[in-house]
Amino acid sequence: MMTTCREAALSAPHRKLLSLAIGHALIGGLLCAPLHTLAQETTAATPDGSTTLEARQLDTVTVAGTYSKALEKATDLKRYDVRFSDSIVATDVADFPEQNLAEAMQRMPGVTIERNKGLGTRVNVRGLPSEFTMVSINNLATASGSGGRDVQFDIFASEVLQSVTVQKSPTAADEEGGIAGSVQIATARPFDFDQRKLAFSAEAAHNSISEEVDPKLSFIASDTWGDWGALVSYSRAQRTNRTDANSGINFRPMGRFLEASGTRGTQAAAVLARDAGIVVKDRRDSNETSRIVFQDKVGDRVYLNDQEQWGATASLQYKPSNTFGLSLDAMLGGFDTTEDEYDAAAYTASSRSTLDTIHAYDDTTLSQYGMVVLRDVSYTATQHEMLSKERINETDYRQLSANLDWAPGDWKVNALVGYSGARRDSDFANLKHVAYGPSRSRWTARGGETLPSAGFDMYNSPGAYRFEAYETEVEQVKDDKYAAQLDLTRQMNLAFLPALSSVQFGARYTDKSKTREYGMGKIQGPGAGSTAWVNTRTLADSPLRNVTDITGGKAYQVKELQWAQVSNDDARRIFRYPGYVTPLDDGQFYQVDEQVLSLYAMANFDFDIGRVPVHINAGARGVDTTVDSSGFHQVQNSDGSTGYTATPISKQGSYRDVLPSLNMNAELAHNLLLRAAASETLMRPALTDIAYKRTVSWNDFRFSDGNPDLKPTTAKQWEVGLEQYLDNGGLLAASYFWKQIQGVVRQELTGVVPNVEKLNANGSLDGYYDFDVYQPVNADGAYKVTGLELVAQLPLSMLHPALEGLGINANYTMLDNSLTGASDLDIPTPPEGLAEKAYNFTLYYERDRFDARVSYNYKDKYVEYIERNMYPVYRDAYGQTDLSMGYRLNDHMKLSLEVINLTDEATTGYTIDPAFPTMYELSGRRVSLGFRADF
Repeated sequence: MMTTCREAALSAPHRKLLSLAIGHALIGGLLCAPLHTLAQETTAATPDGSTTLEARQLDTVTVAGTYSKALEKATDLKRYDVRFSDSIVATDVADFPEQNLAEAMQRMPGVTIERNKGLGTRVNVRGLPSEFTMVSINNLATASGSGGRDVQFDIFASEVLQSVTVQKSPTAADEEGGIAGSVQIATARPFDFDQRKLAFSAEAAHNSISEEVDPKLSFIASDTWGDWGALVSYSRAQRTNRTDANSGINFRPMGRFLEASGTRGTQAAAVLARDAGIVVKDRRDSNETSRIVFQDKVGDRVYLNDQEQWGATASLQYKPSNTFGLSLDAMLGGFDTTEDEYDAAAYTASSRSTLDTIHAYDDTTLSQYGMVVLRDVSYTATQHEMLSKERINETDYRQLSANLDWAPGDWKVNALVGYSGARRDSDFANLKHVAYGPSRSRWTARGGETLPSAGFDMYNSPGAYRFEAYETEVEQVKDDKYAAQLDLTRQMNLAFLPALSSVQFGARYTDKSKTREYGMGKIQGPGAGSTAWVNTRTLADSPLRNVTDITGGKAYQVKELQWAQVSNDDARRIFRYPGYVTPLDDGQFYQVDEQVLSLYAMANFDFDIGRVPVHINAGARGVDTTVDSSGFHQVQNSDGSTGYTATPISKQGSYRDVLPSLNMNAELAHNLLLRAAASETLMRPALTDIAYKRTVSWNDFRFSDGNPDLKPTTAKQWEVGLEQYLDNGGLLAASYFWKQIQGVVRQELTGVVPNVEKLNANGSLDGYYDFDVYQPVNADGAYKVTGLELVAQLPLSMLHPALEGLGINANYTMLDNSLTGASDLDIPTPPEGLAEKAYNFTLYYERDRFDARVSYNYKDKYVEYIERNMYPVYRDAYGQTDLSMGYRLNDHMKLSLEVINLTDEATTGYTIDPAFPTMYELSGRRVSLGFRADF
């Protein structure tokens, strides 16, 4: 659907054009317009990074109509931006198979994605975590319903977007550069097209596991009437995907048993000494007991994810002349998901259990960390669980903006006002039945398994499972942002300083607010307060069906296994008694308000060093930020009674910074460009980390608090690169970048709450424990990240005429970093989300009416999370092959066939070492047939 482009450095004949437009991501119409047309256009400076005044009228959707021609135009346009950046532009609906915007971006140099059950969700730039990336739509920082600052790209339909630019070296005029980079998204406007535009596409996609066929429809209509133009676009998609998984197999520290009172702790110590020769010196020394680990839980799971995604844009433009333009833009959308999870699990670390027999252990694989892993163990009282979980998320987003472009004389004026908002409503339910009994659990090559013990088959004994609870949770997140910006550019012609071509300055104000409400409830009987069903009702008392009959599709794919559970539809009908509503907890409310005032100025210089033309953009941005955080703090009762009281609390914080930037390019020889950039930039902490709140993890004996005193993470960075343009439209490029990052946000132990009362799920007392308090803090010290990025775009006809129509588009990114994650056991850990290696390779063929592309995307392993702040859990390296073929019936209609995950790759993960897998997931192959009409 998208075609990769890159913004360009300037060649000598077009110095004047760059002096007008420098500092802005030349996306939208500018990116894929023909070079000779751009050279004739007069452009207006626009700080939004989305357009220039006249260039947006060029037709970017149908640039030559083919992937190869779009790549060829992209190499020409590479000379028009002094910065390091890459772009994708809407050219043909069948260019690449993808399910959302994240997957459309994954083929750009330095861009990788995070996948969740077969769907691309978040975007990583240059291997760095997603929270290091700034995202904006039409120059408005995008609201997110996630509660953080990272944007979930799966909510955006790529069909309603015109272009996406990943900017890797900022200028002072940019709102924020992002430590990894800045993703700037633009929607289409009517004067992007030089004539009336009407396009329609339809697609039907089949998933190999769910065996469902999902529809997707989209259209765009645009026209202009003299000085006026209007555009509307719309996209709607349905996705039904099933994922089968053997997962949830995490490390659990032996302190879970050793610190228990009574015989549980003494028996665990005795079994360790008898079967593994391990003598525990201090059963309450967590540094010792946390280095002896066993399986927390072994689970076989089936997920069914139903998604409805829609998006719409509208644009109204008034353009009476080439020196004046007014645009009104709107973007609306929704992303609703219902995920059913059916989980058969053995929770070996239950509150009743301890070690019985250690059949096998591993004291060598992790010996460098002083760790022993109990690989195969029998337990005295495993909690076998049948869990029917339902997650309903409804996300609505909207964006409205007005943009003024005016060019009186030597001045260029751009003004922007806008609003961006998102709301997410979440509803979670978990029907839980348990059966206690001895078991034997062990690791396997793909994950783990639980063996039958004492005549008990956990998968086929519904009468043994007792009802424990039907738990519900609700969450409501609102995110709103208002922005206003005024940008002025003045063309200069000074006799005493001829190199100074223009100056630019401006101001921007943003007001951002995020609120969150949360509540939970527990049903244990047929009415409010009733516990009549606890330990009396069994799983067999409810209607049961095999899980794959509930979800539909093929048999369980991970192993030869089948079991029966209660469907989530039946669970709602049976267990939610009339009038039940999950109560909101006032003590879980929080609100964060943030106001930012930015002032910036920069200058553009054009001069020659000998025969080498040089362009330099230099500037600085000052930011002044005020943050108000309010919520409730859970304080343990001081009168001696158990429990906590929610106490209102609020705090105001502020910080200021000056962020300089320098970008330059030079044409060293014919078609050989040198680029260089240096800057300071920042990423603000997630609002959920700033908020006053306390959450509890009863199984981990931990409180997690917010920290209103957090400061931004900052980075100093520079980059240098060479780009060689070939006469046949090809491109070879290489760049080296360096970043020094300070103030990385980490979770750290900041206190202990003694004697916390912990109850079992049935309300009985489990005991009194000391709970650790963790908070996000800005870590001390600075960390370095260096990397190499390579790009090769080559038509293979340069090798032999018989290869006409064949070509490759490939890129490779490699990182080396000293940045470490936070492991309380001092296990060397990269930061979460950082992959050291990634590459994309596309082979394409286009002749006459037929085209085909096969693309392979690879992302190296990365730390997904750090279990209990001790054990890094890795998402394994993953490579996926996608295929797209198209046949043009005539000048207006095209058929396409697309395949996502052609080789049906599994998603895998492990804890510290691949010898200890923690997940094995299969989400299947997706094959789609599409039709497009373009008039």
